[in-house]
Amino acid sequence: MATAAGVSQATVSLVLGDKWRGRVSERTAAHVRHTATTLGYRPNLAARNLRLGSTRTALLVVPALTNEFFARVYTGAARIAAEHGFGVVLYPSPDGTGPARDPFPSASTALDGVIASSMAAHALDAIGGDTELPLVMLDSDPTATRASAHVNLAMADGMRQITEHLLTLGHRRILHLASAVDSWTFDVRAHALAALLPPHAELRTVRAPLTVTGARTAMETALAAPGTRPTAVVCDDDILAAGTCKAARRLGLRIPEDLSVTGFDDLALATAVEPELTTVHLPAERVGEQGMTALLAVLDGTPWSAPDLPVDLVVRASTGPAPA
Repeated sequence: MATAAGVSQATVSLVLGDKWRGRVSERTAAHVRHTATTLGYRPNLAARNLRLGSTRTALLVVPALTNEFFARVYTGAARIAAEHGFGVVLYPSPDGTGPARDPFPSASTALDGVIASSMAAHALDAIGGDTELPLVMLDSDPTATRASAHVNLAMADGMRQITEHLLTLGHRRILHLASAVDSWTFDVRAHALAALLPPHAELRTVRAPLTVTGARTAMETALAAPGTRPTAVVCDDDILAAGTCKAARRLGLRIPEDLSVTGFDDLALATAVEPELTTVHLPAERVGEQGMTALLAVLDGTPWSAPDLPVDLVVRASTGPAPA
């Protein structure tokens, strides 16, 4: 390969290892890549990894595979990883957001680093043992000191957008359907909603499992309870919002004429229900991209930080003026 390209083996290694910038000219790098393509050359990754003490593999830990958000995070992370010759192993933690078990006999010998989405840093203690593998936390508590880098979304701003939307429509009796999952990301949403409502507004909180059935059951009870019914339900997730819509229909309530409903995430589910959900769009693929970019920077010894990723309210047909 080096002979065919007319360059040294070191130059070939730099270019194909994507470490040529500042060491090799762009023209030479392009020539080496073209030669490799023409020859059908593929580097011996096993030999290189053994030589460098690197596996070029990252572990992405998520609480569940049933939520589309995490699939999108993986797509973004895998895209950036592939551009840099890395692979990403997706690991759904058997205990959800609880302590994750090490999926390998020794993660430190199988991995270069760990990316964890929507989990607490202490839940990753078993992965990597005492080697302190580089850890990048996504959608998690930014004060966690174990993490080498954090990637977060502007969750509080998303809740601000929902609250202002509902207040503008005249809603003052609001029910928060909160996820029963103990997670920093859901705590942020709850605190933001409570802080943003004016003193004369009424806020009630009901918790439900993060399933359509769990949400439907909880909301059937809440909406049928004696007393003044809420005019809007703010849900921590689109899945909870879908369950709320089912409960409302079973009780003969019209959405949005009798009850407005909002979600969070903007999953495919948001446009599959009728009426379509007003929800906060979370750029999940971008979260994965930044997570992998952060891990690559940490592995390269480069400090990494970035502002929270912006989120946007998508107004659809599930919200309307508060009933008289």
